[in-house]
Amino acid sequence: MATIGQIMTRELSVVSKATTICEAAGQMHDQSIGSLLVKEGENYSGIITEADIVRAVAQQMDVTLTTVEEVMSSPILTIEKNLSPHYARDIMGGKHIRHLAVTETGTIVGVVSARDLLAYFKTVSKEVE
Repeated sequence: MATIGQIMTRELSVVSKATTICEAAGQMHDQSIGSLLVKEGENYSGIITEADIVRAVAQQMDVTLTTVEEVMSSPILTIEKNLSPHYARDIMGGKHIRHLAVTETGTIVGVVSARDLLAYFKTVSKEVE
């Protein structure tokens, strides 16, 4: 059985907490991703997702002035890289989220998204057919 470490995205895309929502949205668009980790010094202090940006727009926040820090999710929900995609699916479903930071002995080493899980489960279902 596959592990989260095998399906996660290893390249971490980050912003600082002072980044504006508009800048973060532009970075997500340019990289075709749905989340960014918020880095503060050597540590990650939160995660901003497409859903956070939609909420900010719906609340009529000025996305050119409002910072990521004001809308990010913190603390970051994580999953260890040796766990199964099924476990990640259960966490995401239970928490109504689409991204988890992936850790190895407590250090963030990647991100797994609902899109990553869908691709994995699609492959697995084809193998069963």
